[in-house]
Amino acid sequence: MTLLNTDFTAAAAAEFAQTIALRRAIHADPEIGLHCTRTTAKLKAALEGLPLEIRDSKSTSGFVAILRGAQPGRTVLLRGDMDALPIQEETGLPFASAVQGAMHACGHDTHSAMLASAARILCAQQASLAGTIVFMFQPGEEGYHGARFMMEDGLLDDPRPDAAFALHIFPTIAGGLVTSRPGALLASTDALNATIRGKGGHAAMPYDAIDPIPVACEAVTAAQAFIARRTPFFDPAILSVTSIHAGTAYNIVPDTVELKGTLRTLSDERRVQGKAAFERIVRQVAAAHECEAEVRIDEGYPATRNDPRAVALVESIATDLFGAEGYQEMPSPIMGGEDFAYVLREIPGAMAFVGVAPPEEAAPGQRAPLHNGKMTVHEDWLQRGVALHCAFATRFLARGFE
Repeated sequence: MTLLNTDFTAAAAAEFAQTIALRRAIHADPEIGLHCTRTTAKLKAALEGLPLEIRDSKSTSGFVAILRGAQPGRTVLLRGDMDALPIQEETGLPFASAVQGAMHACGHDTHSAMLASAARILCAQQASLAGTIVFMFQPGEEGYHGARFMMEDGLLDDPRPDAAFALHIFPTIAGGLVTSRPGALLASTDALNATIRGKGGHAAMPYDAIDPIPVACEAVTAAQAFIARRTPFFDPAILSVTSIHAGTAYNIVPDTVELKGTLRTLSDERRVQGKAAFERIVRQVAAAHECEAEVRIDEGYPATRNDPRAVALVESIATDLFGAEGYQEMPSPIMGGEDFAYVLREIPGAMAFVGVAPPEEAAPGQRAPLHNGKMTVHEDWLQRGVALHCAFATRFLARGFE
């Protein structure tokens, strides 16, 4: 038999000191991108001596640690990411980042530390497990497609998971609250790039030039109008132009304008429509003003879509562990993105959020958000993440999505 759900809160509490020590060590030494070698070394050291089969990614510093139970059965994947962001930390914490210009401002230090503690707890139960648990320690979530690279390396092929779960901390959600939703959870994340070429000249004689700046402004307005008027409210899209660069001096009409932005959608249909519309609008508006346009769209992550059965399991476990107030369904998706979407596109499962605001805080929404240099985590709530990982694995191995 496996541990009862109620035992996992006590087991997570017993691991708390190790969870925090590992989290702080990773937090103080952040790494960006696909090759987080120092972080990988810390995580492997935390797993040393456990009955785990380690398989390394060939294209990243990521790895999976496989725990095979005493009896055959289902396979479940638990994922924790490990990479940081190019942000200067401003928290003033004693374990703040010692790396200039890098910070764990999205909580990946907590994700990997919670997963390592869950691995230690579950390894102690190996004799009572029927099935296999795959612990996925992944770099490169922050725009580097780390999950996709690890999948392309074959790390999720043998054994092939029957379900996959991931947790993400959230500093502006009430401490300890677990939240998720079936279907679309997070958006796709495509990067938009365009260059509009006119003809430079003297600003006092614009009639002798072809000024690309008003053309770019018109293209941005037209693209925004298309999204606003042609996108149904029940299948939303967001197109934000976030960077416009042109010119060198007050009296020179520039030759070019460069635009950068992002397109966020929740469905493949809207994603295809939005990308085609941006390219068409920029090119045709430019042509109407005798300019030329170059458009490049860098494909980002697909939308993150949760399996309803997996979300029902998350809700059941959260309420079993933490009471009826421990879970709340998200009313709508968030238009941020996550590369766990690649996993969920092939394996049924779910991502859930865990609030990490201080318990006494009445308005956690006013705290520093994710991707902010002042973002902090109330560490006591990490125990809930450890317990959830353990319960996700053992409940699924025992019952599947029942």
